[in-house]
Amino acid sequence: MEQIKLIQIILYVNDQNASANFYQKIFRKKPELNVPGMTEFKLSENCKLGLMPNQGIAKILGNKIPHPEQGNGIPRCELYLYIQNIQDEFNNALSAGAKIISPIAARDWGDTACYFSDPDGHILAFAEKLQSNPQ
Repeated sequence: MEQIKLIQIILYVNDQNASANFYQKIFRKKPELNVPGMTEFKLSENCKLGLMPNQGIAKILGNKIPHPEQGNGIPRCELYLYIQNIQDEFNNALSAGAKIISPIAARDWGDTACYFSDPDGHILAFAEKLQSNPQ
């Protein structure tokens, strides 16, 4: 779809400040926007991660679907991030307080990846492409 100019992924979070602090440690940078109701991190030229409090999105969604707080601690999405040094990101995630779900391992889809959860139970994965072995 050529008409897409920017991708913004928004996670619904229980505590915006705690999540902003967590992701600031994960990404090793300050958010571009951090106001009541929304925090945004620029991940690349055309991708941002937003953090919106459960209460804020609940006002928009109304009673059409279950309240986002009912999903706290349940993995509701996965951020799968290709990075340059998986061991560095693994260590950084641990020091940031991420909960380890699966250690660094070769995966059958061709990546080396590790999995964590953030304070709200969203899954955060770091990955590198496996190096192919010429024979």
